[in-house]
Amino acid sequence: MWTVIAKNVIDVAIAILLHKSKVLVGWRQANQHQGNKHEFPGGKVEQGETPEQTCRREIYEEVGIGLKDWHRFDVIRHEYDDVIVNLHLFHAYVPDELLELIHQPWAWYSRDQLKELNFPKANDVILQRLLWPHLIKVNEQLAKLPQQESLFYWRIQDENIDAIEQQLETLTDEQYQKLIINFDICNQLDSVFQKKINTIHLKQSQLMGLKKGELIVGKRFIAACHDAVSVQHAHHIGCDAVLLSPVNITETHPEAKVLGWEGFAELAGKSDIPVFALGGVAPTDLEQSQKHHAYGLAGIRQFESIQ
Repeated sequence: MWTVIAKNVIDVAIAILLHKSKVLVGWRQANQHQGNKHEFPGGKVEQGETPEQTCRREIYEEVGIGLKDWHRFDVIRHEYDDVIVNLHLFHAYVPDELLELIHQPWAWYSRDQLKELNFPKANDVILQRLLWPHLIKVNEQLAKLPQQESLFYWRIQDENIDAIEQQLETLTDEQYQKLIINFDICNQLDSVFQKKINTIHLKQSQLMGLKKGELIVGKRFIAACHDAVSVQHAHHIGCDAVLLSPVNITETHPEAKVLGWEGFAELAGKSDIPVFALGGVAPTDLEQSQKHHAYGLAGIRQFESIQ
């Protein structure tokens, strides 16, 4: 008869610390569990502590800074060969004035650099959420969902939920990873489809109607913003990214007040989350946009060629 040995369950609080779209990462020593790997700061939840209290304490002890404003990021359960780990994730923004207080060997990495690092397997879900492609194609037809590395905002016009769900049934898991759906549409879907949606779009009016703590934990949110107030609110409630528009004049909204690249740069340069430029831009503008603090680009007509 086989003897089943119960694995120990460990609750760990993890911090995703962000600064100007970079992420703080460290290195696990060889004698630690999952040693010789990169890691996000954090530690074991002690008796009598909440995960958020642990997160605050560990960041003060390990990293050397005290942060008050935290956002719930996700809860991930991962089973290793020897132990089960519950990861309680939070994210926070590190202001300029605290950068020099951060202990060694913690270091800042761009999001693109994260994919080259050696993290424990349990962090795969975290990395999937942090790693944004640099292009977002916007289209009303789900059939235009691209195969290459980019995201796809399905801008649904016909809100027939049955018809929407019929189309969603045809998607693979890989295609769901690329898909962005608006907040109101997502809330009307059957729970089976809601679970598969990873990235949710907020119109500016929806964004401004939400308070901190009201975002769905574990989902990635990208908010449409047109001014400094909305960009600030996206940070305040814990969004993952921003669509900032319009950069240039567009055919669909010729009367809209444009930001221009200088106005865009002024807002994007203050952001601790990725900012995508939208409005009269093309994929070929990516290099120029990044000189103005954009993480990437989004568009409709000029993005048709993305397959």
